[in-house]
Amino acid sequence: MDTARIAALLEPFLEPSLSESQLDQISIYIDLLLRWNARINLTAIRNEEEIVTRHFGESFFLARHLFPKPCHPNPERAEGKEPAGVLGSTGYWLLVTGNCPPRVLDIGSGAGFPALPLKIWAPRIHLTLVESNHKKTAFLREVARALTLTNINVITDRVETVAARRGPDFPQADVVTLRAVERFAAILPQAVSFLAPKGTVALLTTTPQIPQLTHLPPLKWHPPIHIPQSHSKVLLIGYKA
Repeated sequence: MDTARIAALLEPFLEPSLSESQLDQISIYIDLLLRWNARINLTAIRNEEEIVTRHFGESFFLARHLFPKPCHPNPERAEGKEPAGVLGSTGYWLLVTGNCPPRVLDIGSGAGFPALPLKIWAPRIHLTLVESNHKKTAFLREVARALTLTNINVITDRVETVAARRGPDFPQADVVTLRAVERFAAILPQAVSFLAPKGTVALLTTTPQIPQLTHLPPLKWHPPIHIPQSHSKVLLIGYKA
């Protein structure tokens, strides 16, 4: 897909715009997605432009709110003080764990959204993707290889199984991301169990699902951020107190 057209379609979701090399990565990703989608069911969306807005646009919208600036070593952390983090457009002190680069865990990665666009946006992050479908994890590894993305770990398993067998060699995540989750009551407690103290959860969801959050783990939630070009989709960011 033409990179100029990709940039134009992503404009409502992004601030600032992407580099030419990032746009090239998205173009390669789309080609792979369409080829693999002919053999396995990665996404019901077949139209290229809709793939850009629905999948990449929403993912980059999440990315720019999580990481509005490049992460940098926090001098206060070295002095044993409370890390200041990075103040994002949500008003939340992102990277409050002080880890740079941060560790990000994506649950139920599917075709790689929002995790892989997040990696394109912030290439320094350590990214782990958990997906139970073997064919989908093969696709995720192929995208990571084709885009030359590094510091990526793809786990083929259910998140409940990963949580149950997690040992001391499995580091806690600074950020956990989820998209289109239907069973909040089952998945969100698992997500929180992976979080480092003061870690962040970022959800791409819909407004009808928001009331469910009041009965779930003790996270402090920021007001929903409405996603461009959608009446009901929102980004929710919460943090572990």
